[in-house]
Amino acid sequence: MFEQLANLPTAIKQYLIITGNYWAFTLTDGALRMLVVLHFHQLGYGALAIAMLFLFYEIFGVITNLVGGWLGAHLGLNKTMNFGLALQIMALAMLCAPSEWLTVAYVMAAQALSGIAKDLNKMSAKSAIKHLVPEGENGQGQLYKWVAILTGSKNALKGVGFFLGGLLLTVLGFLGALKALIVLLTIAWMISVVFLKGEMGKAKNKPKFKELFSKSRAINLLSAARLCLFAARDVWFVVALPIYLAQQFNWNFWWVSGFMALWVIGYGGVQSQAPRITGTSNSNIDTVKNAYLWVLLLSGVTALLALLMQFDVAVHGTLIIGLLIFGGVFAVNSSVHSYLIVSFAKSDGVSLDVGFYYMANAMGRLLGTVLSGWVFQVYGFVACLWVSVILLILASIATAFLASNKS
Repeated sequence: MFEQLANLPTAIKQYLIITGNYWAFTLTDGALRMLVVLHFHQLGYGALAIAMLFLFYEIFGVITNLVGGWLGAHLGLNKTMNFGLALQIMALAMLCAPSEWLTVAYVMAAQALSGIAKDLNKMSAKSAIKHLVPEGENGQGQLYKWVAILTGSKNALKGVGFFLGGLLLTVLGFLGALKALIVLLTIAWMISVVFLKGEMGKAKNKPKFKELFSKSRAINLLSAARLCLFAARDVWFVVALPIYLAQQFNWNFWWVSGFMALWVIGYGGVQSQAPRITGTSNSNIDTVKNAYLWVLLLSGVTALLALLMQFDVAVHGTLIIGLLIFGGVFAVNSSVHSYLIVSFAKSDGVSLDVGFYYMANAMGRLLGTVLSGWVFQVYGFVACLWVSVILLILASIATAFLASNKS
């Protein structure tokens, strides 16, 4: 087996290392999110207070994507990826402090480190693929497939992380769970430091700091659509859903984390199959039109779910089935977007364009997380769904402009 791995082309070996890093990081990140939500809900924190624990996580994710793209172009993507892994280990270690230290402010600081780490890792992984796939039209189909596999497998692992977080919290407790995650991520970090190639992603023409913001209309429109898309998901998924399941369905931690884990695993599986679902094309015009059709479909699915929940139509069945359909359609949307940004990005200094785009992604998560806690606490779960519909309509409008721009 090891001899076969050694004989693989360099690009494939680097792709496997990058994917392995992404997997290990995502597993710990998903577990940590579930640990924080469930542990602090158990301690009596309200929905808005729990949402605030993730505020710095999302804010620093926004900053990191913007600055991280510039750093990747200057230092190389291997360094930004390895630094992200190291920061996540530090964030997990911070939460191993005595319980009296775990104030809201302290946990927010630890989550800030985790937010920086998460988006350095994501930006590095997505940008690196651009350098491993051949240029030209023949490479576009392969690029779509590699991005879809990376993104889909990552989200499947995030689902496993959700389940792992609930399991470890039940079996080992909060402190024991954190220590187990530190061991896992330290092993991944050591492998990455030794084997990840050194010069990947360095720009030949070093970009100036003022070049952080994209000048491409296509990338700006795609970024706006991404912001609305992820805000539309997180406004009801991040905080509102797990608390709603625990309160209204009387599910315990195992059920909540297990269900959300299965949902995200299924979501990731659909993402990895997106090229088969939508078909591959050497034309970005066709792919953008696909993106528009899929976001319209997602808007309709979410509006129907909100309407049925509004009128209490078989709430348990409606929510479960609606979640599954939403997850499948959202997964295709996300995968098409992830391909488009890598395809649109310039090869020299690709991390700048990818970093800007994922800054918008992080802003969407930030907006969705804050709204999830506030809207749920003040107006309830159904209101979160209606806010999601509004955000998806905005995403559809941005995508329509993008389709017009690329035609």
